[in-house]
Amino acid sequence: MAIKKFCVSFFLLVFVVALTGCSTSQGTNDSSSSMSHDMNRDHDQHAMSSDRDVPQDLVATMNPEFKKGSKVTLKTDHMSGMMNAKGTVAGVYTTNVYTVTYHPTNGGKVVRNHKWVIQQELQTHNKGLLKTGTKVNLNASHMPGMMGAEATIDSAKQTNIYMVNYTDTKTGKVIKSHKWVTEDELISR
Repeated sequence: MAIKKFCVSFFLLVFVVALTGCSTSQGTNDSSSSMSHDMNRDHDQHAMSSDRDVPQDLVATMNPEFKKGSKVTLKTDHMSGMMNAKGTVAGVYTTNVYTVTYHPTNGGKVVRNHKWVIQQELQTHNKGLLKTGTKVNLNASHMPGMMGAEATIDSAKQTNIYMVNYTDTKTGKVIKSHKWVTEDELISR
């Protein structure tokens, strides 16, 4: 009888440990990139989506400084491994672009000065350039907890915005379809 109780207890313990191990790995996504911000460098731990889909009403720029297929070097540090990374332009569009502060819907820490969200990724009927301080809801999934999150516009401008493929300088991993990088964050190579 004692051996039977021991076996049942042992198997229950193994089962609980196995379940605990499964739940701690949930939420990571190696195939995507991660982002950091001026005031929130801890976002390097969060996975970003990197899909090729762009909003339907986003129109390609006709005469950008860097055309689709151009070889570039990234001069920005939105995320770890991005500064001085070698890349290729996957798409270029002209639109209103924003830095935003938002509260993730998954309960994570407030994200400050997230670069970049485009006009087409905001749940708003206003098609004009929004003012700093405007409250919006996000319709973007660059990071977990971003879709549907309430946000505040930190800065706004109309410019060319790029989707890029690049090689992470720290991991050597190819990051595809990173959204978004502005023209002044790229140089030719």
